[in-house]
Amino acid sequence: MDSERIIDLLLFTIPALVTGLIAYYFFKEHTKNEDGRRRFLLHKDIQVNTLPIRLQAYERMALYLERISPSKLLIRVQPTSSNKESYESLLIATIEQEYEHNISQQIYITDECWNIIGAAKNSTIQLIRKASMLEKTNTANKLREVLLTEMMDHRAPSDAALSFIKHEVSELW
Repeated sequence: MDSERIIDLLLFTIPALVTGLIAYYFFKEHTKNEDGRRRFLLHKDIQVNTLPIRLQAYERMALYLERISPSKLLIRVQPTSSNKESYESLLIATIEQEYEHNISQQIYITDECWNIIGAAKNSTIQLIRKASMLEKTNTANKLREVLLTEMMDHRAPSDAALSFIKHEVSELW
């Protein structure tokens, strides 16, 4: 009699447990899918709102890189005297000032991209300093000439950073 009761109890309990486990599994999956759907919709809404801001940041940094390219920088920033040290300082100050003006853009672009832009800035400054230290560079106009000649022979440091920006923007689509 006790064994019959135990068997009856098992006959009722096992299907109930199986049904409960199946229901738990389906509710768990449903909740997981709903969370994923909500996250996707939220991400999509955020992306719609932030994409124009991010693109504007990339545009500003591309413009910055173009402006610090030695060939364009030398045309835009004329020497105020024939003193090469003052012209070197003026060029470097212009690069630094533009960098400081755009520093807030780093929150909209990737860290890797920002680091590459910083490296391009530092390389351009180093290029100007190296050209200024050459013996043949004794005036501001000679410094301009040496830098322009260097740009004919080698790519500007900002060119590589600009290529990286173009690659990153192409991945946004």
